[in-house]
Amino acid sequence: PGPQVIDWLKQLKFGQEYKDIAETSGDFKTRLLSKKGTPTMGGVIFISTVVILTIAFNLIGRLSMLLPLGVLIGTAILGGIDDRLNLVGGQRTGLTARFKMIWLLLFAGIGALVLYYPLGLHSIYVPFIGRYEIGLFYIPIAILVISGTANAVNLTDGLDTLAGGTAAVAFTAYGIIAFLQGQVQVVTFCFMMVGALFGFLWFNAHPAQVFMGDTGSLALGASLATVAFMTGQWLLLPVVGAVFFAETASVMLQVAYFKRTHGKRLFRMTPLHHHFELLGWSETQVTLRFWLIGMIAGLL
Repeated sequence: PGPQVIDWLKQLKFGQEYKDIAETSGDFKTRLLSKKGTPTMGGVIFISTVVILTIAFNLIGRLSMLLPLGVLIGTAILGGIDDRLNLVGGQRTGLTARFKMIWLLLFAGIGALVLYYPLGLHSIYVPFIGRYEIGLFYIPIAILVISGTANAVNLTDGLDTLAGGTAAVAFTAYGIIAFLQGQVQVVTFCFMMVGALFGFLWFNAHPAQVFMGDTGSLALGASLATVAFMTGQWLLLPVVGAVFFAETASVMLQVAYFKRTHGKRLFRMTPLHHHFELLGWSETQVTLRFWLIGMIAGLL
């Protein structure tokens, strides 16, 4: 449904706006200006595809898939509301970070409870060492990881194909893990997501015809973490999603360093992909090199 969704978003005038663009300069400002007005909320393209296919082919006798499906839909709605409010009158007046985080924690909490009680998952598997029961500690860990991964993918979504491509690699890795475990329903969900993302990336390729927005990025991160918990291999998320966690770490380090040094910066700009842009890398160089790092991480 790519072309139809893009035309629909254009008709609704859901074009990308950039906050404080006047504070930037040079090639970076030129790049942002060239993207201004590009339709956002394009995550609808791959989310609707996965929802329809899951309901049609991956629910009968596989009711556990209601969990990643519910997380996908819930976080997509949250991101969609934020995207829409950000576009009202051309001003960035979206949900406050605190309000959005509360709802994200709520969705993550529901997911964690479903993982713990109906699905009976409450252990940690340490690669090469073994599996250990952690009891109720599983619930707060799952909440933090699901909400944290959603924010990590959201931070990564700043260049054409960057978040979508690296997420496709991560879902491929977890699809293979699930296959080795014999979890056919999780395999199916993961590769439905990969296929739908490839369809979206066709239109998100530089120069992008559409952006996924928070609608897509929050849903991608939350559902990826949920799948990781369903396989029991959630401790591998920082490896499989190395790009996402590097992007998040760059923001955290920048803020901490800025406060500690009273105004000095560790990176030229965060998230990390902007730092490399300001070093002189082109947008396609950054995305392709980050893709390569994501592929290496997935292979590991």
